[in-house]
Amino acid sequence: MADEAVAERAAEPASHDPQKPQGSRSPEAPPHGGERGGERGGDRGDGQAQGEAEAHDGPEAGDDEVAERAKERERAADRIKDLTRDPLAEEDGEDGPTDLAAAARARRAGRKLLTSGRDFTSFDRSRIGHAHIGDINVSLDARRSGVAMRGGPVPEEELRRLRRAHVEPAGYVRLRRALESRRLLVLGGAPGTGRTSTALALLDEVTRDGAGGGGRVRRVDPHQGEGVRGLVDEVNGGEGGEGGERRGTGYLLELALDRPGSLPPDEMDLDQLASTLAEGDAYAVVVVSVGSAANPLLAGRYGMVCPPAPSQELVTVRLRERLEEARDHEALERAARIAEDPEVIEAVGLDDLRPAEAELLASLLAEHLLGSLTREELLAGCRGIAAVQAHEWFAGVDRALAAAPSSGDGRTPVRSATAALFHPVAFRIALAVLGGGSHSAVSAAAHLLTWELSVQSDPDSTPSRPLFCDDPESDRALSRARSDNGAIDVAGAEVTGQLIFYRGSALPAAVLAEIWDRHFPVRAPVVRWLRLLADDPRPQVSVRAAVAAGELSVRDFEYGFGELVRPLAEASSPRRRVFAATALDQVAGHASHRKAVRKVVDDWSRYGTASLRWTAAMTLGHGRAADSVDAALDALARIGVRDQGRQLAVASLNVVRLLTLPECATVLRRLGQWAEHRREEYQDLALVTIVRLATTGVDEVLDDEPGTPLGDRGDWPLLLALAVTRPELTGTLADLLWTALNTARSRDVAFDALEALLRSASRGERGEGREGGEGREGGEGREGREGGDDRMRPGLAALLPALTSDEHDRQQLEWLLRRMMRDQDRPLTTEQASALWRLAVPARQRRSDEEESHG
Repeated sequence: MADEAVAERAAEPASHDPQKPQGSRSPEAPPHGGERGGERGGDRGDGQAQGEAEAHDGPEAGDDEVAERAKERERAADRIKDLTRDPLAEEDGEDGPTDLAAAARARRAGRKLLTSGRDFTSFDRSRIGHAHIGDINVSLDARRSGVAMRGGPVPEEELRRLRRAHVEPAGYVRLRRALESRRLLVLGGAPGTGRTSTALALLDEVTRDGAGGGGRVRRVDPHQGEGVRGLVDEVNGGEGGEGGERRGTGYLLELALDRPGSLPPDEMDLDQLASTLAEGDAYAVVVVSVGSAANPLLAGRYGMVCPPAPSQELVTVRLRERLEEARDHEALERAARIAEDPEVIEAVGLDDLRPAEAELLASLLAEHLLGSLTREELLAGCRGIAAVQAHEWFAGVDRALAAAPSSGDGRTPVRSATAALFHPVAFRIALAVLGGGSHSAVSAAAHLLTWELSVQSDPDSTPSRPLFCDDPESDRALSRARSDNGAIDVAGAEVTGQLIFYRGSALPAAVLAEIWDRHFPVRAPVVRWLRLLADDPRPQVSVRAAVAAGELSVRDFEYGFGELVRPLAEASSPRRRVFAATALDQVAGHASHRKAVRKVVDDWSRYGTASLRWTAAMTLGHGRAADSVDAALDALARIGVRDQGRQLAVASLNVVRLLTLPECATVLRRLGQWAEHRREEYQDLALVTIVRLATTGVDEVLDDEPGTPLGDRGDWPLLLALAVTRPELTGTLADLLWTALNTARSRDVAFDALEALLRSASRGERGEGREGGEGREGGEGREGREGGDDRMRPGLAALLPALTSDEHDRQQLEWLLRRMMRDQDRPLTTEQASALWRLAVPARQRRSDEEESHG
């Protein structure tokens, strides 16, 4: 058949087409029957309705039988069409497809966020306030040390050590000049960032030439006096009248503004303090934590933010201290090489180190070089650094609430600003669960959790929170977070937005481990919060929360299964059941719990309710909830054919998901067996799966990151991607698609699927084409794929020749191309139709067809 024949006959009226394929029932019905059909069982579903009708005695009875058969075929076709719709979009009567691609990307991101190459954070927490490894004992708990600090002079020995070991942060000279000129500096920073060391270093420099009979640098007890006003009295000499003896002294005051009822000093108080300091030739640094309460102070004339010291320089200085006694000149270079070891970097899991953390890492490296620690002990100690940070964040957060003063009647405790107290804690937990998502999603989730924590802490009071006190910069500083612009999935498309991450891959897992293992009362509000996130329609929220729920369940499977997985697996909402399935698969990713998950999923597939079987099917599609792919297919078939195929749609979806595994050939072999099965339910399972395979994109079912053969084709239809990446399976793929095309009840949806495949490699005249295929990693969904992409032509070039091996098959393709050319909305051009025909029919076969037609 000539290449132009398709285009020429497409222009003729369908009812007068002299070369319409024999057996075609109407201009809009494809031809059927044929030699290959005989090999595969013929036109399945149509039977021989006409012959059966003629066997009846009268024409009226024959007409009734034909009409009844036609209705039966129509009902069967409608059923197949319904089963090929997205089984996740049945909630609230939605007919449109859910964004499976966004869900797959969110699941990959969540797994990457919480996977650190080990099941648990391995660190001896018996002395969590200190890092005690071998002979190393380094205080890391900045919160506890700050709270326990008492007033008094700073020993000269401590100041000398500070001068020797302190690493100046960026902008240190600017801070010193501000202190020298104003006498007073309000220094803001996150706890543990070295802000106190910087304050002491500044005071040591500016008071070095002073007399200061009571000590050049003095700490001021934050619990005595009235904060800044109390410091004024301290500068004046207090009750003892020692003001004259303390001329030239430097004062350090750390204010705790995050406590309920704490109020920041006003500008007049600071002016009075600065004036008093000038009269006494003294200096003062007031240290505050960044946050909404401190913002007015830091924005005033005395306020400045303290930048953190550079991590590498901190480690180098601390190493030099530790190794100077060993007198090994090459030890420092060896230690630097070990610190840059990828395994050590991964074990530490922090983008930048705070001073105490740098000191601990330097101690670990030095002890390892000196032979006191093995490499395993070194890595274990490195992993513990993030665990200590997590403990510091959550230890005793609500201690002030537990000891709150009573009200005037002596009965009701006064608990004010609980939401403000819990918000930083909630933000850290939300960031551990949703990190890598949009800042707005993390903030919204943090506010939900703040409410749950506040209600749990004080159930008799309604939590209140100011509406205009959020500070993104403070949230990032207090949670060791960073933000960056990136792609966000919105309604199946990608837009640029602000993403937020922890500054370290070890922090998310460390935070979840801390709250789940060491703070049992927190579990109840966290569980309620995760259930709320399970209902979120955004995959970046619900799927990431499900991955986190799985990680929490690993730490206590009895509790997690009973409170999170099982209740949501039985829910009426498909979104909640997907949450449970994702959490179960995350648990199955841990070898320690895989056997338990497989037992649960197998029991649900055999004996569970309809909801539990649905959840089991979604879990099986990930490929880790069964002993083998064959076992997973057995369970999916068991679920799909039960109750007249009530859950066949979800079973077929997860069979397709298994096709991304290396055992793809096993899945295709089972599809062929089901297609030839005597029971119609198995045949339907095969037909629906084949059609779904042709309409599913790689990005909707793939778990792999880009860089794999399939991962690099995320915007391709899965059928075409398999035909290119697994060429040995092309014949099997073509045979399965042929079966769906030549079975009456699946013919219509199968031809629609084939049309979408053809359009995926066709360049439209109206700018269709590369818009859908080259937009983003993972593609732009079905609409983008249907726009056309030349890169997908190799997939059609591999599949179509195997699909059109005889004259009947080529007639079907010709009919479909003619239908596409007559499409009112998106007509196929002559050039496109000819190009597709050349892809399907090799040149040798085209010459043979031409000779037969001329003969």
